[in-house]
Amino acid sequence: QVKLVESGGGSVQAGGSLKLSCIASQPLYTDYCVGWFRQAPGKEREGVAAIDGDGNTASANSVKGRFTVSRNNHRTTLYLQMNSLKPEDSAMYHCAAQPGCHLKAIQILREMTKEWFGYWGQGTQVTVSS
Repeated sequence: QVKLVESGGGSVQAGGSLKLSCIASQPLYTDYCVGWFRQAPGKEREGVAAIDGDGNTASANSVKGRFTVSRNNHRTTLYLQMNSLKPEDSAMYHCAAQPGCHLKAIQILREMTKEWFGYWGQGTQVTVSS
């Protein structure tokens, strides 16, 4: 059982930056697929950024060039650096992890929002004002 705890959310003005962190209760080794997704009220979950077992990353078109996903060397913490924030980025942000996963990063973006994806954190709220 993996526990994921997100932090770093908050309220910022448009154009600002935030860095989200997700601490895992155990290292997420190379067979883990990991990433971040978000959900705003009344909207579907959206995969935002992902890292596959080879360390390749992928991000949604809506955040490309503004958001960067990374992890620490011990694979216990996942980060999401968010720059040039827009009001439409406002949402609850969750990290997700699935063991025994060999998907490519671009596939993780789509799959991490589905119920079969093993572990989700409780989320951290990001609010961007105009």
